[in-house]
Amino acid sequence: MLVPSTGLLFWMSLTFFAVLFILWKFGFPVITNMVKERKAFIDDSLRKAHEANERLANIQKEGESILQEAREKQAQILKEAADTRDAIVEKAQAKAREEGARLLSDAKAEIEQEKKAVIADIRKQVAELSVEIAEKVLRQNLQGDKAQMDLINRMLDDVNK
Repeated sequence: MLVPSTGLLFWMSLTFFAVLFILWKFGFPVITNMVKERKAFIDDSLRKAHEANERLANIQKEGESILQEAREKQAQILKEAADTRDAIVEKAQAKAREEGARLLSDAKAEIEQEKKAVIADIRKQVAELSVEIAEKVLRQNLQGDKAQMDLINRMLDDVNK
């Protein structure tokens, strides 16, 4: 069996404790500080990532609300445009009805005027014909009913021609 000597064991133990003391005094604090700093950096990064996720979620919510608001405004604008279009169409139809009624009224008035003018002209012609017939009848010296009827028939034939 291999057993180290007491002197070797002493010096190895002394060296071990010296290295352990040096590491304990100077090495471990640096290592633990580095681990703490790394942990703090990771924790800070996780906190910032969590905040960024929250901001992103808020931005997405805001984006969705803005998009919803834009959709509502679009629907409102389309409704207003449809209402305006309907009002314009209704106004145009009312104006067309009014114009049609006015044109019909004007046409009726014109027809009535022409009718009155034609009736007046016919009356004038009938009066003139009556005067001419009466004049011709009076000029001739008629004897008997048969001669008068023949004269009236000839005059009527002349008028018809």
